[in-house]
Amino acid sequence: MPELPEVETSRRGISPHIIGSTVYDVVVRQPKLRWPIPATLLAHLKARKLLSIDRRAKYLLLNFETGTLLIHLGMSGSLRICTEQSPIEKHDHADIIFDNCLLRYTDPRRFGAILWLGDNPQDSSLLAHLGPEPLSESFTAEHLFQLAGKRKIPVKQFIMDQKVVTGVGNIYATEALFIAGISPIRAAGNISVKRYQLLCLAIKDILAKAIQQGGTTLRDFVGGDGKPGYFQQTLHIYGKTGSDCPKCQTALKSLKLAARNSVYCPKCQK
Repeated sequence: MPELPEVETSRRGISPHIIGSTVYDVVVRQPKLRWPIPATLLAHLKARKLLSIDRRAKYLLLNFETGTLLIHLGMSGSLRICTEQSPIEKHDHADIIFDNCLLRYTDPRRFGAILWLGDNPQDSSLLAHLGPEPLSESFTAEHLFQLAGKRKIPVKQFIMDQKVVTGVGNIYATEALFIAGISPIRAAGNISVKRYQLLCLAIKDILAKAIQQGGTTLRDFVGGDGKPGYFQQTLHIYGKTGSDCPKCQTALKSLKLAARNSVYCPKCQK
């Protein structure tokens, strides 16, 4: 599933090609995504200039003169810059055609979304209750410590809660907890502010490095240029159950947390 670094990579990849450009057509080949692509999409976008592209959590927000278009990549989605002569593949479900190129949405599993949010995107139910961005100044150890309180929820589930902090998915939560030396099953309310400081720094560092390397390609993700990300090559423990811990050579273990596989080192992470 594309996580925050992959979505940010997509935003950076497509932005130079289409910001400032005007839409002259929209082609929808398959409207049935997680939610149906609105039939009014062309009416909202035609002859409108794209002013900017933002990212909120794992959502891309394309800001036009008349409002904001939300794109979510779901489990397997990607965006590519193409020409009108580019071959159409099986899972290429929608094109937003600009005056100089087109933005193509591809999604084999069709679990993503293309939705029109209008003039007040922050009022959308998808965005209104999101926590701070992990790379922002408002995401701090004190923020985590205060929200944790006396909660018994495992810390990995806690930091993956989008109301606590946005965009920290399974891959990067696993890696950040390893770097910080915190067990994924430790109760969120049983962690000191000092240890949350280590975790906060680890989350910021690993996300920043993943963005620099274009994200992590595990299945279908490619960036806006159609190329994969390379952060997978530097993952410490994700997907490496049974391998030796890179710190202490103890065999890495795994367990299920909220139906997600969680790899950890039983010796280094307490």
